[in-house]
Amino acid sequence: MLTRPLLDLVLPLECGGCGAPSTRWCAGCEAALAVGPDQPCVVTPRVDPGVPVFTLGRYAGARRQVIVALKERGRHDLTGPLARSVALGIHQLTRWGVLGLPLTVVPAPTRRLAARRRGGDPVTRVAAAAAGSHPDITVATVLRTSALVRDSAGLGSTARQRNIAGRVRLRGCPPGEVLLVDDVVTTGATAREAVRVLVAGGTQVAAVLTMAHA
Repeated sequence: MLTRPLLDLVLPLECGGCGAPSTRWCAGCEAALAVGPDQPCVVTPRVDPGVPVFTLGRYAGARRQVIVALKERGRHDLTGPLARSVALGIHQLTRWGVLGLPLTVVPAPTRRLAARRRGGDPVTRVAAAAAGSHPDITVATVLRTSALVRDSAGLGSTARQRNIAGRVRLRGCPPGEVLLVDDVVTTGATAREAVRVLVAGGTQVAAVLTMAHA
């Protein structure tokens, strides 16, 4: 049987936040993702989604690294740390009266090509883990993007709006109050289009919660 050090030579482990060896997720990075009593905080993206936008922290340091590792490096084992932060964020928002129960969590739409390349949608995976078995919280993957949407990396605010405008589709009407969840809010263009489509479909969107803001 291979020992842990030998396994690390064959399949090296490193922390998804800081790269520390021999661990998938270290205590320091766990602390970096902790949700304080005054979090999540409100941010004002350049494109107003029409509902409050809350974020769990800046897109920097360990938070940025774990999101990139989950999305681009296949580190599905890092779903847990982000899900714990999102779950605590939802708890805070319900405690503050921003959200009511029962609640439906709707992951922001992602490009189908990107989801296939990543082995599924990371935001949906995190949202489902955050909701867990809570009896009053459900996750509904009802938003889809058309094939014409391209990767928004490197696009400015106006270009992002043009890229996503009219290209989000609603598949079914989620019940009750809705919280839109996404990984990173940059300009707010995706959030606005997602909220617009949900509201047009008869859904009550209470807020947007993101894992980070850039």
